[in-house]
Amino acid sequence: MERELADHAPWKKIQQNTSTKWINKHLRLVNTQVEDLQTDLADGLKLIALAEVLSRKKLPKYTIRPNFRSQKLENISIVLDFLECTERIRLVNIGKFENEKTFPLSF
Repeated sequence: MERELADHAPWKKIQQNTSTKWINKHLRLVNTQVEDLQTDLADGLKLIALAEVLSRKKLPKYTIRPNFRSQKLENISIVLDFLECTERIRLVNIGKFENEKTFPLSF
């Protein structure tokens, strides 16, 4: 059981590669891409771009150059709120960021 949950478990690598390809397919429309989901989505900017491409809507004001952790988390919160409130997508198993050191949707 522990072996299946290890960070290097084969299914995790497959899931990361599949998700990365899907995200890049959509982000191509705005001339950007991700290489590492955990680091490239951490400031919320590419996540915002992805949400805007998929929804064809503009998200509310966000921090364009997030330098501080609080700004990055605020950007991610904006996307999550947009998905829940505007797009009416129910998000499950996504907690708040109080004690998180990485992006909460990371694999």
